[in-house]
Amino acid sequence: MPPHVSIVTDSTAYLSPQALTRHAISLVPLTVVIDDEAFEEGTDISAPAVARALQRRRPVTTSRPSPAEFTAAYEAAAAAGAQAIVSLHLSADFSGTYDAATIAAKEAPVPVRVVDTGMVAMALGFTVLAAAEAAEAGGSPDDVVAAAERRAAATSAFFYVDTLDYLRRGGRIGAAQALFGSALAVKPLLRLADGRIELLEKVRTASKAVTRLEEIVVERAGAAVDGGAGDRGRGGAVGGPGGGAAGRRVDLAVHHLAAADRAAALAERLRSRVPGLGELVVSEVGAVIGAHAGPGLLGVVVSPR
Repeated sequence: MPPHVSIVTDSTAYLSPQALTRHAISLVPLTVVIDDEAFEEGTDISAPAVARALQRRRPVTTSRPSPAEFTAAYEAAAAAGAQAIVSLHLSADFSGTYDAATIAAKEAPVPVRVVDTGMVAMALGFTVLAAAEAAEAGGSPDDVVAAAERRAAATSAFFYVDTLDYLRRGGRIGAAQALFGSALAVKPLLRLADGRIELLEKVRTASKAVTRLEEIVVERAGAAVDGGAGDRGRGGAVGGPGGGAAGRRVDLAVHHLAAADRAAALAERLRSRVPGLGELVVSEVGAVIGAHAGPGLLGVVVSPR
């Protein structure tokens, strides 16, 4: 029999408490710091509180978990019967979380595979769920990692922000930073590519940006359902051709920060426009992503199964 594999992730996966419990997934939180006061994401501070702090121009930063926090999570999993652990985390380009997990893995009581998924938010969450399902099916650590990597490779994330200023301040806009000056005059659409945030398009108004975001998502989801999900979500061109199993299901997540009505309306339109829709998650992002994206964020994750 293959070893029992436990799954560990971090708080930026934004999985529901029900999903964490159902799949016995362990969560290690990141930290948000406001005015030099530290708060644990998911328990000590909410995304709306971060949005208010940003709107009042209070200093907001984030920090990774310590290796000791990962050590505690790995020891708890081993004590609960795990014979191996797969630890899946947000892009190493965004955070030192992967590095902290890697340090802790060296001292863990059972073998630990640490994976930089290149994802964040429900792009990470769907990847973690794929890993958990592979573990529940009796997969080996290699099987579990492979399942996660397949899901991450097929997953895309696109999002709109009112301004690039918050991403610029946190150094999270990568290649888009060079376009910061001109992008201030328009509404930017971005994507997650190769673990980094890249500017995808510039649109003149917020309403046109949301409409264009919807079109991109419908196009990408349709390509996935029709068998065109072979274009890698971590950098492939929108709607590009590729191989895949026709008729597959596609999960979506609509994220926002302080834009609940706009997110709900977008989700309803996508529900009626995306064929082969599986799960549709609508949620406010957590405090860490909110701190870097800023109020007004509207994002969509497209994740073929």
